[in-house]
Amino acid sequence: MTVKPTFLTYEKPLLTVMIQTPSPEDALRRMQCSLPLGAEAFGLQMESFPQEYHTDELYRAILAQAGDLPVYVTNYRGGKNKGRTDEDLAAELLHLADLGGTLFDVMNDYFNPTPGEFTDDPVAVQKQKNLIAALHAKGAEVLMSCHVLKFIPAEEVLRIALAQRERGADVVKIVTGADTLEQQAENLRIVTLLKEKLDCPFLFLSGGKSSILRRVGVHLGCCMSLCVYEHDDHTTHAQPLLIHAKAVRDENGF
Repeated sequence: MTVKPTFLTYEKPLLTVMIQTPSPEDALRRMQCSLPLGAEAFGLQMESFPQEYHTDELYRAILAQAGDLPVYVTNYRGGKNKGRTDEDLAAELLHLADLGGTLFDVMNDYFNPTPGEFTDDPVAVQKQKNLIAALHAKGAEVLMSCHVLKFIPAEEVLRIALAQRERGADVVKIVTGADTLEQQAENLRIVTLLKEKLDCPFLFLSGGKSSILRRVGVHLGCCMSLCVYEHDDHTTHAQPLLIHAKAVRDENGF
């Protein structure tokens, strides 16, 4: 019996290679090149592709290239998705879940766009819960993401994380920031706090001038390392190269 890929159980934090490119051919090339370098999962960012490539054909090709590795799917409202409604994006996630894949990203402000990507609006929250339940019913795992993109205190990070869990997320993802060494040190403390307080896998990331958390988070409790095969105009440069992420994760016999 074939074991279904998952982001919920792992021996080591997963090396997840993010795929950001407007070209389907380039996406498949990056995946192929990443496999011999140690890729353990892929992150398909659908918002990177022009709408004409949001097709079953492309999605199935991506899954075929991934083989038995789990696939994480984002469908953010930025990039090539500008102008589409959250309802459109959510419907596409549900359709992609029917086709396969593993982990689907539900933004923490879906159905009520909010600065910092967190909403407490009761109508939006209920829609999020309904979407997560529908994804679960299709056999999918769900990550809930909140891109704050600035430093926030530990109490606020934990509040967001617990809210994501309460709404049904299997994996919690929060991206903050740090522009000083003091903020960076506090973020390192926060990631250990999340490990103590949460009963699910989580990913806590930081942007800004002091972003070492993206490198060492896997040693503190983060469930995966978001990395890239190569850097170019389309990729997120804060995400380390796969070869570097693997070296950092595996040092000292991790």
